[in-house]
Amino acid sequence: MGYKVVVVGATGNVGREMLNILAEREFPVDEIAALASRKSLGTEVSFGDKTLTTKDLDTFDFAGWDMALFAVGSDATKTYAPKAAAAGCVVIDNSSLYRYDPEIPLIVPEVNPDAIEMYSNKNIIANPNCSTAQMVVALKPLHDRAKIKRVVVSTYQSVSGAGKEGIDELWDQTKGMYVPGQEVAPSKFTKQIAFNVIPHIDVFMDSGDTKEEWKMIAETKKIVDSSIKVTATCVRVPVFVGHSESINIEFEEFLDEDEAREILRTAPGILVVDKRENGGYVTPVECVGDFATFISRIRQDVTIENGLNLWCVSDNLRKGAALNAVQIAELLGRRVLKKG
Repeated sequence: MGYKVVVVGATGNVGREMLNILAEREFPVDEIAALASRKSLGTEVSFGDKTLTTKDLDTFDFAGWDMALFAVGSDATKTYAPKAAAAGCVVIDNSSLYRYDPEIPLIVPEVNPDAIEMYSNKNIIANPNCSTAQMVVALKPLHDRAKIKRVVVSTYQSVSGAGKEGIDELWDQTKGMYVPGQEVAPSKFTKQIAFNVIPHIDVFMDSGDTKEEWKMIAETKKIVDSSIKVTATCVRVPVFVGHSESINIEFEEFLDEDEAREILRTAPGILVVDKRENGGYVTPVECVGDFATFISRIRQDVTIENGLNLWCVSDNLRKGAALNAVQIAELLGRRVLKKG
């Protein structure tokens, strides 16, 4: 016996990826519905070897459905997620709307699976920010061994994190560089993204941090340990898919780089590719379409007493969004609903 599953926002990048991953991982689905806004109503989307026609989110009745994977913005989520939850359909939400609600679990299954029990508070589960998700997968097994005091992270985030408009802008600007008179001015981003990097993701806050940087701080504390100090600099780079992170970690006790490498090799969701030779590391291009979070460049930081550096790469449309949501659905099925 399988589940009745709804994918909300099925025509967007993340929604389509959710459908792909549900099919790839053979999630036990008895019935599936693809929902979209009225402007996308009737659009066809793929689910394995099936073609689904999108239904109207505004009029959909969530009663009798087991779970709904939401891949729409916070405004739409604020309207429709409570309706689904009230109808008895468990919401797994990819927006930022519920991440900081203390009554709603924020889950990365490899890191804090026990938090799934909190779902019943509001029948809603939050999916973390893309840049946070891959980082905490790397931090948790190291934190369990030698408690982390402080993390300094710089991100190199692909344009797909800004949606289809971000992908289109990079593509159009890149083409326009080579065709006189067809240059494309910034629209989605604050400055030219082609052949450039932009140290600005989301809005600026009074502290000087951007909202993206604040998210990484707040979410790491909620998912891993509230005592960890985190500082982040988030940068948009001209890469289509795949987020990268340079992570510096300070521990309460010494952790040798060789032991850290072995801990990460055996940790769930991680693949270590760490050879000290040309090409002995993973780049964003190589991670696209993969389920894993890749760790490379593991080395001691000799400038502090108990420090390590590492390089972390993952497909942001997968582990950073759709894959993590599906993994939450799998966890919910195993631990709570127990149908599949």
